[in-house]
Amino acid sequence: MNPMRSLLLAGSRNAWLQRQATQRRFVKLAVRRFMPGETVDEALLAAGEQNKLGIAVTLTHLGENLSDRSEADAVLAHYQTTLQRIRAAGIRGEVSVKPTQLGLDIDAELCTRHMRTLTEAARVHGSRLWIDMEGTDYTDATLKLYRALRETHANVGVCLQAYLRRTRADLESLLPLRPAIRIVKGAYAEPPEKAFPDKRDVDDNFHWMVQQLWSPEARGNGTWATIGTHDRALISELELMAKRMGVGARDYEYAMLYGIQRSEQLRLVKAGRNVRVLISYGAHWFPWYMRRLAERPANLLFVARSMFAS
Repeated sequence: MNPMRSLLLAGSRNAWLQRQATQRRFVKLAVRRFMPGETVDEALLAAGEQNKLGIAVTLTHLGENLSDRSEADAVLAHYQTTLQRIRAAGIRGEVSVKPTQLGLDIDAELCTRHMRTLTEAARVHGSRLWIDMEGTDYTDATLKLYRALRETHANVGVCLQAYLRRTRADLESLLPLRPAIRIVKGAYAEPPEKAFPDKRDVDDNFHWMVQQLWSPEARGNGTWATIGTHDRALISELELMAKRMGVGARDYEYAMLYGIQRSEQLRLVKAGRNVRVLISYGAHWFPWYMRRLAERPANLLFVARSMFAS
């Protein structure tokens, strides 16, 4: 793994660094590159602006590993209200939730009930609920949660991480469920026995996953692929693969983070592709932000420029 990436991922779990960073104005300014603000009002405003550009959105309220049931209940209520506001505003949007936000560390059954309530609320509002994938300590529990929800709801999707060695087997096990899968490379610190340290291996796994989701059998039974990447070279390769496999431009979507590769997002929209931007918001942004920097350490230059400009 890249030494800078390792350092940033380690920093994402450092409580002292979090306290220091969240008090620094220049860090908060730099964070604005990746999120429109800490409030849902700011997120919804940005969502409407993205829609005007022809881009759909997925909203996620930052925070994870909650240890108090009242906090998990509050997150459920927040997302229920957010779904209502998305519909009332006529926004083309979905929400994505981490299981540990809804109580997975407290009680798996509580988490399942909360997630099922949200999935039903999303169905009523005509959208899909996405289940985020966290570190490998939660992979089995998250997939178990997805399978349980998929038994009763078609409008639920789950994220799979291409850097994990286990992901091929996980995807193969999910394909009979006609799943909606969001493929990402992965942004947590994992040991080499669990995650590929070499980018080429991660890209190869990413290619393989997309190919499985784009197979005639998978597309024929309603399987859906959301491709989460900002890698222009990878996007070009996938576009060629889509052409070879006869996959239509509307049979899948690209998902990118707010503020990253904006020109590529607009290029893809102009080319007739489905594009979705993930908009994160909330006060608990530090671990998420450090993982975003680790995905592309060159973003540290942006932080440095913000520091000297402040």
